[in-house]
Amino acid sequence: MFNAFPHIASIDIGSHSTILLVAKKEDGNVKALVQKIEVCRFGEDMEKLYAILAGFRSLAHSLGAEIKAVAMTEAMRKAENQDEILQKIEKILWIKPRVISGEEEAELSYKAVSKVYGQEILTVDVGGGSTEFSAGKKFLSVPVGALELFGRMGAIPGPEYKKWAKEYFKTINLKPFAKKDSCFVGGTAVALGMLAKEIKQFDAEALEGQTIFTADIERVIIHLSNLSKELRNAMPGLEHGRGDVIICGLYWIRSLCEKLKIDSIKISTLGLRFGLLCD
Repeated sequence: MFNAFPHIASIDIGSHSTILLVAKKEDGNVKALVQKIEVCRFGEDMEKLYAILAGFRSLAHSLGAEIKAVAMTEAMRKAENQDEILQKIEKILWIKPRVISGEEEAELSYKAVSKVYGQEILTVDVGGGSTEFSAGKKFLSVPVGALELFGRMGAIPGPEYKKWAKEYFKTINLKPFAKKDSCFVGGTAVALGMLAKEIKQFDAEALEGQTIFTADIERVIIHLSNLSKELRNAMPGLEHGRGDVIICGLYWIRSLCEKLKIDSIKISTLGLRFGLLCD
């Protein structure tokens, strides 16, 4: 039978950015054909988000891909007018979006990453509004992310960050996830990889599996903190406003490395949008 859609696609609608993945299945694995990222802070400009989604639908169909899955994460979990937004998005994309829990988000990221790095890997997905930890059957989601911290601390956190982090870590238990080989996914992690390895434009193959040491994170934080907002936003990986929130995200990653008792991490470009298509 003729298949009008030889490829598949997923869309991840996050707190800070929305991502389209167009892919094909090969031997049970999801192979990316096209990835497109648009920065749009959920709730601040919904008309812009709707326009982005309409463009994603058009692009996916032009590439011969059926949109199989749409996931909405932390920002949507908090939205008061959830039903209205879901109906609007379904009308635009011709598919009903799923509002997934933090634990589902963690599990889906792990599903994608563990296919490449093995079952013993820890995945840490640092998003705009939440962070997910995944280690096999253990999952944890916490409502802390780069954009959330930016709203709390501003572009460059001051001494209050250390006090806040000390108190916050008393409220969560990261011991089940400590001292493991770790893959960090999400926009902040990808931007960190690009900056630390001086990769000038997004290149999944060049970024995938790159090892970043805590000393690299510190070096990037110091460098970015000495730049103006305009210069940060002009750097590779920090376009369209990510330069506003990146330092907060890197502070958080640095703190997580300390609490997880690891001195290096791997960067992965995989994550939720791949996990949505793994089934």
